Amino acid sequence: MYINHFGLRESPFSLTPDTDYYYSYADHQEALNVLLVALRMGEGFLKITGEVGTGKTLICRKLLNILADEGMVTAYIPNPYLTPSALRYCLAEELGVEYPMNIGGHRALQLINKQLIDLKASGRQVILLLDEAQALPEETLEAIRLLTNLETEKSKLLQVVLFGQPELDEHLNRSSVRQLKQRITFSHAIHPLDREGCQGYLYHRLHVAGYSGESLFDDKALDWLCRGSRGIPRLINILAHKSMMAAYGEGKSTIETSHVKRAIDDTEDAFFPPGRMARFWHALFSSRSAPALRGGS
Repeated sequence: MYINHFGLRESPFSLTPDTDYYYSYADHQEALNVLLVALRMGEGFLKITGEVGTGKTLICRKLLNILADEGMVTAYIPNPYLTPSALRYCLAEELGVEYPMNIGGHRALQLINKQLIDLKASGRQVILLLDEAQALPEETLEAIRLLTNLETEKSKLLQVVLFGQPELDEHLNRSSVRQLKQRITFSHAIHPLDREGCQGYLYHRLHVAGYSGESLFDDKALDWLCRGSRGIPRLINILAHKSMMAAYGEGKSTIETSHVKRAIDDTEDAFFPPGRMARFWHALFSSRSAPALRGGS
């Protein structure tokens, strides 16, 4: 492939959420900081939302690594489309609690509670992280709320972080889950990267992968890539990868506009408006700023 051609050690634009490639873009770093501060304070419920491909899972993985280094106990559930009993079983498994699935919800909750108390007594903080939380069935959301009822007189035995697409907010706005929504003490919405962030993200990944040359993408090609991806990291990865393949196929050492255009044409979700709308979109895109921290939900 193009790895040797561009002087790389490895492919820089894999879609796998690799924390070695974490880019501390202001908005993403703010989300991570919000989580770390709130968890260290002992807050019970936290929420991070963002559109598909904006980097929620990578932030979740980065958070897991930091929490493990700090000695905290983490339970990570990447696919929470589970029944309440299946959720309890997954949590128990993550915490090292063994029980048969047919013992009943109340008994299962007792065993989980005992393990949480034992961990708390040993000075260990326990955090449940749920990725793709917009897929949680309503009855499972209620089961999560009941899990957070487990507490001592002074602190929660279990803290919960929800990572999800914006549909998660729609689910939480239903009156039937308002008790859970009221418990969310901190939340943060992740937005796409702006033009500067897009460029920084692109070259950060290239340098981590071993690139040490001059600017690989010419300025116009970079403009097309940033606007075509709409600042969504996953799309940046896809378009950059395809653009580099196109340049490699022509034996070029620099990524040009034509290579990025071919990548955009070959990618269904990529977008670039033509004509005067392009200038309007560019002005709007370039003026976007990072969102502010929000307390509560």
